Amino acid sequence: MNTDSLVLRFRPQLRADISLPPSKSISARALIVQALAGVSERVENLSDCDDTLAMLRALGEGRREEMVDIGASGTAMRFLTAFFATREGEEHVLTGTPRMLQRPIGPLVDAFRSLGADIDYAGETGFPPLRIRGRRLLGGRVSIAAHVSSQYISALMMVGPILPRGLEIELEGTVASLPYIIMTQRLMEQWGARVERRGASLCVKPGGYQPVATYRIEPDWSAASYWFSLVALSPDANARVWLRGLSLRSIQGDSVCAELFRTLGVDMQETAEGIVLTKNAEPETALRQAWSESVQTFSMGDCPDLAQGLVVAAALRGVPFRMTGLESLKIKETDRIAALISEMRKLGCIVRQEDEGTLSFSPSDYRPSASPPRIDTFDDHRMAMAFAPAAWQFPGLTIMQPQVVTKSYPRFWHDLSCLLQED
Repeated sequence: MNTDSLVLRFRPQLRADISLPPSKSISARALIVQALAGVSERVENLSDCDDTLAMLRALGEGRREEMVDIGASGTAMRFLTAFFATREGEEHVLTGTPRMLQRPIGPLVDAFRSLGADIDYAGETGFPPLRIRGRRLLGGRVSIAAHVSSQYISALMMVGPILPRGLEIELEGTVASLPYIIMTQRLMEQWGARVERRGASLCVKPGGYQPVATYRIEPDWSAASYWFSLVALSPDANARVWLRGLSLRSIQGDSVCAELFRTLGVDMQETAEGIVLTKNAEPETALRQAWSESVQTFSMGDCPDLAQGLVVAAALRGVPFRMTGLESLKIKETDRIAALISEMRKLGCIVRQEDEGTLSFSPSDYRPSASPPRIDTFDDHRMAMAFAPAAWQFPGLTIMQPQVVTKSYPRFWHDLSCLLQED
């Protein structure tokens, strides 16, 4: 694959049988919990994406080094800040890419400092890199702003069971991405931890973790969402995609994508082997009539990672929408709100920002580009995968820096190759 760009031209028919990557969100949590439990080789079907490999390196040879570089993995930065803060006698400098050094981490550092952690900023205050000197922390009560990132809360939660006093976490403000906090709780409980939710607080009991025989990572629903988008935008009325191993009985909040894409005409059937996606049997004219009668409202506060793919699919389907709960997109791998507005304009779609966390679109603001657009990905894996399905409507669409998908879905282009026209 050309690492600079990839030109996409799809075949008329959509038929695919896909084995999705394991969830990177679950993989990250399972690795931290396994390390806190003091066991190894308990996790099966780990993701092989960049984020997971960064976590593995940090928990392996990285723990013997002072400088630990986690690259572009925001998850690793937050979870390892918590982990290293509890490693008595160890000292590390936790750093990453230039973009990582622009992503805020002050609320998490403040929370751990209030518990007695020894963490200093090695650069600009409020941002990585961090110098962390591990201490024996006792636990107790801590407050943290809950609207910025659920990963701050998950990081605190996971170290709670190993603290002698446990941890009571008071959540201040509206909680961002609550399903990810619930995911963390359910995973911790599967490893024997005790977590209670009490209104605006989380109570993590002391007592440590209990090793499990094996813990198997389930397929990634965030990765599945791009196949939902491919079906939504495909011109093939008989489109059929089989996502092996995927289940609605998932601890991932992004499984809500099944409901979101039903609005765009994608049907789903669960089988013993996975989930099958097809086009809605309702006539296209009936769907368009429903869309013309009201603006669709998508609340994305609990599933912000689905936003880019949903924006592309909804706009190109001609669905008027208002999408809320997008505040956290500004501090991701790139400013995803600015990136979306910029690249959607290349398709001929004017997506408008109403406020810090709201985007809107009207079909009257869509004038399809006459030439195949070149989509910049801004070092963001989700930009690349979200815009790939647009090639149904723009044959010859080019994705710049396509290799960025290795951050979460390394085989994405390989899996998509079954749809590509031969040169």
